[in-house]
Amino acid sequence: MSVLEAAFEQHRRELHVHCYRMLASYDDAEDAVQETYLRAWQARTTFDGDHVRAWLYRIATNTCIDRVRSRARRAPESPAEVAWLTAYPDDALEPDATYAARETIELAFLVALQALPPRQRAALLGREVLGLSAAETADLIGTSVPAANSALQRARETMKQRLPRRRADWSAAAPDPAERRLLDAFIDAHERFDAAAALAIAASDIRVTMPPQPFVFDGRDALAPLLERAFGPERDGDWRLLPASANRMPAAVSYLRRPGDTVFRAFKVDVLRIEDGRIAEITTLGPALFVAHGMPEVLKA
Repeated sequence: MSVLEAAFEQHRRELHVHCYRMLASYDDAEDAVQETYLRAWQARTTFDGDHVRAWLYRIATNTCIDRVRSRARRAPESPAEVAWLTAYPDDALEPDATYAARETIELAFLVALQALPPRQRAALLGREVLGLSAAETADLIGTSVPAANSALQRARETMKQRLPRRRADWSAAAPDPAERRLLDAFIDAHERFDAAAALAIAASDIRVTMPPQPFVFDGRDALAPLLERAFGPERDGDWRLLPASANRMPAAVSYLRRPGDTVFRAFKVDVLRIEDGRIAEITTLGPALFVAHGMPEVLKA
């Protein structure tokens, strides 16, 4: 194994998380990491061998900037407008990885990042997440220190406007047993088809989004009809749920057994944002990524 291959393998996971923050898609991050390695390999003769981690981050960042620019997507207002959003299964993260601190990988933070132009996004991540100096951040995005500082300031102002109020200082409490109990209650309510119990653990202003679909459901009054369809006599079948975690947040993988079927099949994943002892937000996504990371595809009846 060459020196470059060894260094790339050493830093691959953190580069993947960095690309995920930039792109808000696990699969897009995977593609960006592969392109980063290709670009690094092509430029290997020009690399002096020092500060390989910083060199790889610079290549990865510019790879992501190029990808963001090629998309020409408008700034989103909610997860529903980030059609490319995917979760990051915690099983794919190192348990104590400092590069994946909860407050910088939660979905709310990811969605807010997508509102930033790519260089502002990279400047913010360089300073606030990677802990780089002004000079190092300028080098990361290929600009001058004054230009990098200006991009950072603009990014901070935008993030303050877009993050939930409780996250104005970009901090999040560590996961605790209360969140697990709330997840257990969420699972129990769904398996018993108990709409009242599901509504009881929801915040009054709960928001439900389902990227890539553009649907947004705000408040308990909007949630109630969804639960009635999912739990009522006209429901699609029976539910079984397994606890999971994504983006350092509680999640549940739902399995549906349709009438006439003999097994429960993976159907969706709900990622929960919890605030003040209630479910404040549910982001509903497809199950494929979680199945790929070890969750079963089917459950026996």
